[in-house]
Amino acid sequence: MTEKEKMLSGEAYQAFDGELVEERKQAKMLCYEFNQMPPDEDLRSDVLADLLPNSLDPWIEAPFYCDYGYNIVTGKNFYANHGCIILDCAEVKIGDDVLLAPGVQISTATHPLNARERTEGWEYAKAITIGDRVWIGMGAQILPGVTIGDDAVIAAGAVVSRDVPAGMVVGGVPAKVIKACD
Repeated sequence: MTEKEKMLSGEAYQAFDGELVEERKQAKMLCYEFNQMPPDEDLRSDVLADLLPNSLDPWIEAPFYCDYGYNIVTGKNFYANHGCIILDCAEVKIGDDVLLAPGVQISTATHPLNARERTEGWEYAKAITIGDRVWIGMGAQILPGVTIGDDAVIAAGAVVSRDVPAGMVVGGVPAKVIKACD
């Protein structure tokens, strides 16, 4: 099994494997190109189509950063405000009509608790799923392996380390259910 195959299957993998380094480099070059462009929607759409080939015409404000791009799958009417970071070592599946406020961070990447394994370069990735009509507030962080149900709201600054039920507002560190959405 290649390191990429291990990464995509959720097994421990070496993040500095040559193939993965090259793929991240390619994504970083596209992010750089996107982030340096004038605010011309047509030009930006072309770059985003190359960077995010599995997404449906996302609207993303610069700056935007990701690890690979091909692991990000967005539905229709996806909007990410300035400063979004998506570390997509595993699939990040985002539903329709999802809004990300400025500074949202979504990370599938995680590391072993064992210090020796970390220093040897081992890493894991756990997929993230975000349902339809979700709003994620400014500066929120979505951690590896989380699923967020349809119609949920994530409060600004929340650190989401557990699944979020559909139709709920969560907030805090770690994020907890505050109330049902109206």
